[in-house]
Amino acid sequence: MTSLGRLIRTTAFKLIAAYLLVFAVFAGSVIAYLGWHTQRLVTRQAIEAIDADARYMQAQFERGGISRLVQVVNRRARAPDAGLLLVTSFSGDPLAGNVLNLPLPVLSEPGWSEISYVRSEEAQAPPSRALVNVIYLPGEFRLLIGRDIVEREELRKIIIGPAVWGLVLLVVLGFAGGLFVTRRVLKRIDQMTAVSESIMAGDLSGRLAVAGTGDEFDRLALSLNAMLERIETLMAGLKEVSDNIAHDLKTPLTRLRNRAEDALRTAQADEDWRAAMERTIEESDGLIRTFDALLMIARAEAGQASAAMVQLDVAETVAGVAELYEPLADEAGLDLDLYVEGPLPVRGVRELLAQAFSNLIDNAIKYSAPDAPGTRRRVRLAAEKVEGRARVTIADEGAGIPEAERPRVVERFVRLEASRTRPGSGLGLSLVAAVVHLHGGTLKLEDNEPGLRIVVELPLDAEGTDEPPASSL
Repeated sequence: MTSLGRLIRTTAFKLIAAYLLVFAVFAGSVIAYLGWHTQRLVTRQAIEAIDADARYMQAQFERGGISRLVQVVNRRARAPDAGLLLVTSFSGDPLAGNVLNLPLPVLSEPGWSEISYVRSEEAQAPPSRALVNVIYLPGEFRLLIGRDIVEREELRKIIIGPAVWGLVLLVVLGFAGGLFVTRRVLKRIDQMTAVSESIMAGDLSGRLAVAGTGDEFDRLALSLNAMLERIETLMAGLKEVSDNIAHDLKTPLTRLRNRAEDALRTAQADEDWRAAMERTIEESDGLIRTFDALLMIARAEAGQASAAMVQLDVAETVAGVAELYEPLADEAGLDLDLYVEGPLPVRGVRELLAQAFSNLIDNAIKYSAPDAPGTRRRVRLAAEKVEGRARVTIADEGAGIPEAERPRVVERFVRLEASRTRPGSGLGLSLVAAVVHLHGGTLKLEDNEPGLRIVVELPLDAEGTDEPPASSL
């Protein structure tokens, strides 16, 4: 297909052509109406002038008969602005006037008509057009009174001619402008198509060009680029998850198989079989928990739970989770200090937020337990309103996380060397990050000197309740 053919087949060109056609029809209608109205106006003026002359001439005939009428007609016919005047006998012989070469049928019937004529003083001039009225007078005399309508034709040519040429020029320029605009539009579309084809070929780094004009194409490009960023992030996360699953789940699966194989090889009594089955079930439960965590993270990152959001009190949720973990903290030799300033109304999913806070408190207890018997450490848990947002803080006195490692610990299956010997899958903080992102919040890991302080901030719901006095445990 030729370049011109591609341009003509584009939607932009078709739209421009359609608008140009509609505009041309309207413009042509306006020009036609203008020409018709102009002719009608000139014709009406000519009729009014002829009627006035006819009344005057009839009055002169009534006052002095045919002789007076002939005198008046001869005098008026010599005037510079005289119209067409002619008085004839009943046989059609001219008695007075300024018209020559009058068509014979003109005087045969009274009334209005348009004729071609030649003035008597312009015998060699080409015929002109006139609007005339033939009046029969007593004595079978005939009176012709008319007005030249060449001016009407000239006026029509002056108005209609340039208007028609202007319309033709408009169509031509509109067609050329349509080709120019369509070429620019087609160029942008070709760029988008090339980027889309490269993306379909596997290059997810491709982005649509933004011209900076702020037009529809720029807005579309920005939206698509944001979508591509999201897709690239999700695909990278999917690849990372797949790699992590293949790497981190291979060990427990291998251990599960080895234990089953060892039981088949060495177990002899029912107690041996039972012990092997219990270890297998325990290992299987750990794998199920890992997959459940992965599924929950995937749903949170995909925003599938956003439809189930309701208004809830974060302070109440934090207090409930802290109450569940208080015995566990005491058993680990920790004092769990809780400060709640509520209510803190937000829109969210209660189960996901409770799971996220549970993961944070569980990590704080797990990694800040005192090493020496008889010593105690503290885990501070606070929920309060700060700068128009709900802030939840979990601070422990453990070993903490080096600043360089903090961006990594929220990734899936990432476990630092210090935590390799402790149970876990490395998905806890990943789940917390996904849940906080789903709720439009922020997650910060800071130094507690000593230990780690994790700060979660969530936007407050505009329809929140009044704040009661702060409470602490």
